[in-house]
Amino acid sequence: MNFLAIILYPFSLLYDMITRFRNYMYNSGRKTSFSFEANVISVGNLSVGGTGKTPMIEYLIRLLDKRQMVTLSRGYGRKTKGFRIANDADSPATVGDEPFQIFSKFKDIHVAVGEERAIAIPFILAEFPDTEVILLDDAFQHRPVKPSLSVMLTEYNKPFFKDYVLPSGRLRENRHGASRADIIVVTKCPEDINIDGYEREIKKYNDQALIAFSCIGYGKPMKWNGSDEAFEKKDILLVTGIANKAPLKEFLQQNYNIQAELEYTDHHKYGQRSLNEIINKFDEMQSDNKGIITTEKDIVKLKPLMQEKGIDIPLFYLPIETTFAKGGKAFDETILNSIIPYSN
Repeated sequence: MNFLAIILYPFSLLYDMITRFRNYMYNSGRKTSFSFEANVISVGNLSVGGTGKTPMIEYLIRLLDKRQMVTLSRGYGRKTKGFRIANDADSPATVGDEPFQIFSKFKDIHVAVGEERAIAIPFILAEFPDTEVILLDDAFQHRPVKPSLSVMLTEYNKPFFKDYVLPSGRLRENRHGASRADIIVVTKCPEDINIDGYEREIKKYNDQALIAFSCIGYGKPMKWNGSDEAFEKKDILLVTGIANKAPLKEFLQQNYNIQAELEYTDHHKYGQRSLNEIINKFDEMQSDNKGIITTEKDIVKLKPLMQEKGIDIPLFYLPIETTFAKGGKAFDETILNSIIPYSN
């Protein structure tokens, strides 16, 4: 714990007391957690920041292919309020970055947003009575809903068992909150992972959960406008608006020369000013073989801006997928075996 964390520790104790009391109220039944006649799979974490929730949601969508599915999140960063089902008129501004990304990629499922998920789920089941699975995004602390299966993610380089409660650390609640998880996935693992210490530490807080280890798998760079143009540049401008760019940067450095970077905050709202910054930074690069690479999360916001302005620059994004280094088969089987047929 660094000096600043020590100074902030009294506030962490207060925050810890508040979240412990809240969890006690739900665990004791003094506050109600609602169950529903649907398979509700929650994906979340103990910490703030990017642990890979969206790639995991996408992994589950692919795993549960052919089933009637709805994803549900609060739609962080959107300008709208209340329950909303994504449609072709929507954008990141109306449903949020990650929900719009999923809506754009998966046309065979429904994407919904709503701050109060215990209220949103009955609307979903009324609107889509054939729903078999509801995937809750970032809902580990959303206690009003009792999921049928809870998946908790923790990042390899920032595991929850080495972290502290806000504001001294990054945890939204005490480490013991991990006891609620049915599956704990250590995400963003390197190729040379050492899992023994991780399993031992995790079992101190939850000795019943399935433990698995996942990595980020990157695809080939894709042109922003969906064309088949191949990315054949060597010198790149890296543009990111995500919580943790380190794994992406490490991967790109194996194949490209990152000559310049523009790093925005997570959920950055791109506008004309941002676009001008990108174009100016790109123009400043001293190279005859240069291009721009960004993330899937960022491209869904940059694409409509590019289309609106009629601008075409060598802007590409890097698709990512969750892959498993250990425990993938057991993870798949646990998810699939948890699905119960309901007749809504």
